[in-house]
Amino acid sequence: MRKIGPAPLNHELTDNPGWAVCLRNSRRVVIKLGTRVVTGQDGTSRDLKHLVSSIARLVEQGRQVTLVSSGAVGLGARHLAVAPIRTRDLAMRQACAAVGQSLLMQLYERLFARYGVTVAQVLVTEDDFRNRIRYLNLRRTFEKLLKLGVLPIVNENDTVSTVELEYKEESSGRAFSDNDRLAALVMSKLEADALLLLTNVEGLLSHGRVQAGSSPSFEVVSLVRKVTPEIRALATASFTQGGRGGMSTKIQAAEIAMNAGRVAVIASGKVKGVVDRIFAGEAVGTVFFPESLHSTRMNGKRRWLAYAADVRGLLTVNEGARKAIVDGKASLLASGVVRIERAFESSDIVSISDSLGKEFARGVVNLSSDELEALIKTGAHLAPVLVTRNNILVLQTNDSNIN
Repeated sequence: MRKIGPAPLNHELTDNPGWAVCLRNSRRVVIKLGTRVVTGQDGTSRDLKHLVSSIARLVEQGRQVTLVSSGAVGLGARHLAVAPIRTRDLAMRQACAAVGQSLLMQLYERLFARYGVTVAQVLVTEDDFRNRIRYLNLRRTFEKLLKLGVLPIVNENDTVSTVELEYKEESSGRAFSDNDRLAALVMSKLEADALLLLTNVEGLLSHGRVQAGSSPSFEVVSLVRKVTPEIRALATASFTQGGRGGMSTKIQAAEIAMNAGRVAVIASGKVKGVVDRIFAGEAVGTVFFPESLHSTRMNGKRRWLAYAADVRGLLTVNEGARKAIVDGKASLLASGVVRIERAFESSDIVSISDSLGKEFARGVVNLSSDELEALIKTGAHLAPVLVTRNNILVLQTNDSNIN
């Protein structure tokens, strides 16, 4: 671990260079810029100019880069001369986002044009991730842009979707509630090699040693191989200000990357040459690299079920159905359902719980809750398949993490 401020490179990571190889060799990357990185503490964009230069170099190297950018609300609020406290009003935040989004794109177009890089605005909503067909269509759009050498700049369409603008500590099962998670979902969608989250702190911080008569110091956690309760506890103290997401959302995003068998880095966008250094394999910020790439890697549909699609319905099943799904890798039959807790439509994602109310799986249903309820009431012997096996994701039973 290293102290914040000018210090030698952390050589602890050199004992395990796998993460560095992945970063150096990454062909497709997703970079997320936080609000303070985009707008600056005093409203300027000095740091952004340097970052754009580095990102343009990545493109020149032949890498495919997708940028997820915060800052629209901040730029809009500054342009409208709106006091910060007023931006906590949802309608005002939407208005600021509507104004700021065009300003943000104008800024990026001007900065990237200096390097001959064409940018494209991609505004998304939760429905683009919730619906499997729209999810795949969006991927095709990304793929075409990247093949054309265009740099997509992604943000939520805050003028019609309020999920990211609402002040909530948890995502409440939503597909995304902040740009950190959105960046991870984009990375997962594109099967990118690396995720870089740039903020206004140097990485995941932990309390350093406190000497008598001195104020507390913080240290950067250099390498995370697994997101443990202890790591999550470190993230609960927010060291970032001015943005929607804190360190907790960045940890969630990094965990999504790890579960996809990829590498993620949380670092300060204010460190000189940070992008160039990271993709050169230097130990900058906090690196998230799974213990085993092959054991953690999930296929596309499982990642979609785990992270991108929000849960609409809730089912309780009997013990026989639970065992058949978990141990027998079977489909869920309508006859195995004992209770419908929350209504849903056909093709929605439902949470599947045991008799104690513990979620152990989720999947895409073939029937609506009304159709299923009618079958349960009639006690039909010809029980159809409610969720086919290839549309079921089993969760770990110890802490409900993805299995």
